[in-house]
Amino acid sequence: MPIETISSLQNPRIKSLVKLRDRRQRDRQALFLIEGYRELNRALEKAIPLEEVYFSPDWFLGENEDALLRHAEAAGARLFQLTRQAFAKCAYRERPDGLLGVARQWRLSLVDLDLPPNPLLLVAEAIEKPGNLGTLLRAADAAGVHAVLLCDPVTDLFNPNVVRASTGVLFSVPVVVADTGTIPEFFRRHGIRTVATTPDTDRLYTETDLRGPLAILMGSEQYGLSPDWLRRADEKVRIPMAGQADSLNVAMATVITLFEAVRQRGVQRSL
Repeated sequence: MPIETISSLQNPRIKSLVKLRDRRQRDRQALFLIEGYRELNRALEKAIPLEEVYFSPDWFLGENEDALLRHAEAAGARLFQLTRQAFAKCAYRERPDGLLGVARQWRLSLVDLDLPPNPLLLVAEAIEKPGNLGTLLRAADAAGVHAVLLCDPVTDLFNPNVVRASTGVLFSVPVVVADTGTIPEFFRRHGIRTVATTPDTDRLYTETDLRGPLAILMGSEQYGLSPDWLRRADEKVRIPMAGQADSLNVAMATVITLFEAVRQRGVQRSL
């Protein structure tokens, strides 16, 4: 099929792409945007179905874009070429690289998870900022977390800035959006112990056994974990603070705690 070139900023496809920045439109259409070479490449590697890919050679930064476009087309995506101005209209990055995909959303539930005997999970409650959520996903991917459970999320998993901040690992880490009330029973059935991070405890995160089937609980940027999650947690730990700040950014705290679990579990595997 010949590739259509779009130059008009009033073209319905350009307007549709701009609308997908809005959560209501994303949810209504069950679609989302993937911008950037790295993110689109990771989506293709994980066989995420791309419905459309829009590209503008005027914005290309490297030499591998043509191969990516051929891959996307072979995988079933329809390609559209945009002029420089048209691409700038629908891109959400300050400095775009000329690649923007449209993909269909997906939903995983707790019953879809295929966990190993000794899983490491991350529970994130009411995360507000897309950048933080994306960074949490990157940390989970780097730490080998088997699944991320989002409970009562404020930000949308398919927000373009979540996709961007995750650098595309959103496509490789199983993510379940679940109601807070359903997760504890799931943990009980699978024998998963929970460790909550909070400043309101004397026990340090390094003094707690983070081996075995485990879920690390992280709360919102402003309020931390809710009283319900703190009450349900098997253990509570804190990260020591030597300066004037009384808390860390949730993404930073997640990285620190997850990699302490990785360290301990690595020791366990070597025994």
